[in-house]
Amino acid sequence: MTRPAPFCDPSELVVACGEEASDPLVAHEGQEVRVDELAASGHLDHQDEDLAAVAGLGVRAWRYGMPWRLTEPEPGVYDWALWDRALAACARHDLEPVVDLCHFGLPDHYEGFGAPGWVEGFVRYVDAFLARYREPLLFTPVNEPVITAMCSGLWGIWNDRQASRADYLRALGHVTLANLEAIERISADRSGWWIGAEGFGCHVAATPDDEAAATAARELEQLTWDLHLGVEPPASVADVLDVVDDAVLARIADLAGPTERVVAGHDVYPVSVTVHGEGAEPLTITDRVAAYEREARAWHARYDRPFWVAETSNLGLAVDDGPRWLDEVVGCIDRLRADGLPARGVCWYSRGDQFDWHTMLTRPVGEVTEVGLFDAARRPRPVAAAYAALAATSGRAAPTT
Repeated sequence: MTRPAPFCDPSELVVACGEEASDPLVAHEGQEVRVDELAASGHLDHQDEDLAAVAGLGVRAWRYGMPWRLTEPEPGVYDWALWDRALAACARHDLEPVVDLCHFGLPDHYEGFGAPGWVEGFVRYVDAFLARYREPLLFTPVNEPVITAMCSGLWGIWNDRQASRADYLRALGHVTLANLEAIERISADRSGWWIGAEGFGCHVAATPDDEAAATAARELEQLTWDLHLGVEPPASVADVLDVVDDAVLARIADLAGPTERVVAGHDVYPVSVTVHGEGAEPLTITDRVAAYEREARAWHARYDRPFWVAETSNLGLAVDDGPRWLDEVVGCIDRLRADGLPARGVCWYSRGDQFDWHTMLTRPVGEVTEVGLFDAARRPRPVAAAYAALAATSGRAAPTT
């Protein structure tokens, strides 16, 4: 019997995992360097071993992406070898792929996220992918649109390496448009789902005097949801209407607000919590998870969509804190679900340790960031056993038939 795709049944909590595949351009020691997380981890050389390890934990939903730049080495010319291998491996190991088509990097023939030309190219890529692969139903077309735009347009550390509010808003407009165009095509082609993954900042005011700063930061980040979901932006970010091209805004407005087969993604880590003002004491794990819970409740009140924790790990904490962080995040999800909020699942990100993420990839020197269910030598950590227990818990594991 063919199993239903995960995320369809709100009575289940989907327990997922993913493979880190970021590939932005960064400046390092006077040169432009292409980050390649798949190469750093050696995943493609250990593909079957890695997928078998994930499946062995009882995980079924698998966030997976092959770099766009390798699939489209020349404009309009596609090499599907990596995707052929990837999707065949998912089938062998009974993993339902959540297809990730753009993960922080562009093919070399595109100028950058702030320039509009790549959007049309991305739409062609999506069309070509859908024509070739008929089976996938779950898609994250553009991973973390707001993080892509902030790192490329506001913080000046990736790709375009621009650092202004206007550059950020332009990049966010283009990334949003690309994502929505892809979602439109997927929905027209099949009963596909938009399974979101978006940076989810949790902003805490140390004192009442700091509330304004926390609110401004929150509204700047959540502009991504306003644009995607067709909610009027607050006055603090209304300048997006002056900066982003009118044609881009009009097309976003045409496509915004999908409500069917949507699960929005909250990517929340210990480092996702920002205290504005001078806090009296460092935040505990419980404090950080409580900050997420408050933000998630407010987010749902504003946007009214199902959601899931699309990424989480101990990033920002010691590796030994992984099991406790997981336990408290899952406890938060359970409370949200008990109160009727449509929290659909959790994804530990990622399967293995990452490289240079403690510097936001700005020092691509191969330093291990210890956040994986499995370490860089592919040995399971204690958090892997905790994750397997979570997947096996009655009412949380996906059905086997």
